[in-house]
Amino acid sequence: MGDLYDSQRAMRQMRKAAMQRGVVAILDIGTSKIACLVLRFDGPEQFRSSDGVGSLAGQSQFRVIGAATTRSRGVRFGEIEAMQETERAIRTAVQAAQKMANVRVDHVIACLSGARPRSYGLDGTLNVAGGMVTEQDISQVMASCDVPDYGVDREVLHAQPVNFALDHRSGLADPRGQIGNELKTDMHMLTVDATAIQNIFYCIKRCDLELAGIASSAYVSGMSSLVEDEQELGAACIDLGGGSTGISVFMKKHMIFADSVRMGGDHVTSDISMGLQIPTATAERIKTFYGGVMATGMDDREMIEIGGDTGDWEHDRRTVSRAELIGIMRPRVEEILEEVRERLDAAGFEHLPGQQIVLTGGGSQIPGLDGLASKILGQQVRLGRPLRVQGLPQAAIGPAFSSAVGLTLFAANPQDEWWDFEIPAENYPARSLKRAVKWFKDNW
Repeated sequence: MGDLYDSQRAMRQMRKAAMQRGVVAILDIGTSKIACLVLRFDGPEQFRSSDGVGSLAGQSQFRVIGAATTRSRGVRFGEIEAMQETERAIRTAVQAAQKMANVRVDHVIACLSGARPRSYGLDGTLNVAGGMVTEQDISQVMASCDVPDYGVDREVLHAQPVNFALDHRSGLADPRGQIGNELKTDMHMLTVDATAIQNIFYCIKRCDLELAGIASSAYVSGMSSLVEDEQELGAACIDLGGGSTGISVFMKKHMIFADSVRMGGDHVTSDISMGLQIPTATAERIKTFYGGVMATGMDDREMIEIGGDTGDWEHDRRTVSRAELIGIMRPRVEEILEEVRERLDAAGFEHLPGQQIVLTGGGSQIPGLDGLASKILGQQVRLGRPLRVQGLPQAAIGPAFSSAVGLTLFAANPQDEWWDFEIPAENYPARSLKRAVKWFKDNW
């Protein structure tokens, strides 16, 4: 935990430096596209708002002054596989966004999907020495949490206090300054494959940039796509990307669970390409223009020209009915949604007071998806678009930009994390925990 703890702290310092300079780049490293947004911050950061520990603290005003996307290369399942290709793609996106913004950027905040996230619920208890809770007590109660033995090849990406209880009062956002004897906290800790994070570090360094923060795509998509009530009462954000599908669950305005399914829109495209024996680019075009998952009687009669330039006239003049196309797409989409449902069940999602499910990401634009998803996942499903952010160009406001937009919010209002407090660095007893979020039922 030591090195990551230090590198997370170092990134926090970088972020402060970037905020003082007033510009920072946001980088969404996806499997199908790499998106870069350049943010300008107005004036110094305000003092932390009184929203409490772990909530979106200290709103900073910002606007987007540059934006660019490029086709992703070298990324599979949301993880960097071919370093040089990804580096080239990142440079392309960052240079184009800088050019539009007319400003040089040194610091980037990145998000990653995939990397096999795992969620843990931790809890800790502390006797308050002076009768009044101090910042020091917060550090110590967090340090008292039993950290599970999450494996040497894993790193902690997020570690956030999501609830405090003082004596018999639970659900406190910020107990500092309050009087009491026994302080308890519930934390959410997210670990990911260490290699995936190291690859991002190296890749950003090779691009001559400094990493000023890193976040899980599933988390930031939820930040931008769930409305306040949903974040408060309990909701899941399903981010259907190209190479992976991110899942995050929010409650009391905190992420309390995240996971990902190693399948996305690209898998649907490759099914079409194999089923119709056409190149991937053609399959992608057909999926985008004619795709769907719910067939009606009309779809038998609607014929789609596949086109092609093999020179074989019969082959190039083929048509396929829309019903056939749907027949190829639907099983894969169902498979992705079934996997998502399994993950939500493992998280204990049905114990939340609200169970809204919000679909976002580029893959959520398949017509009829919300209907199919409510059959598989439960009734309350809606399609989500990210929040409107100042200065965001028209081309970047769709669901495919949920994580990029969420990352701007994360950059402007970082949540309190473990590394924001002077946690004593001794090693904690490692005790493995059940992978579900057991404190749903206990605390709310």
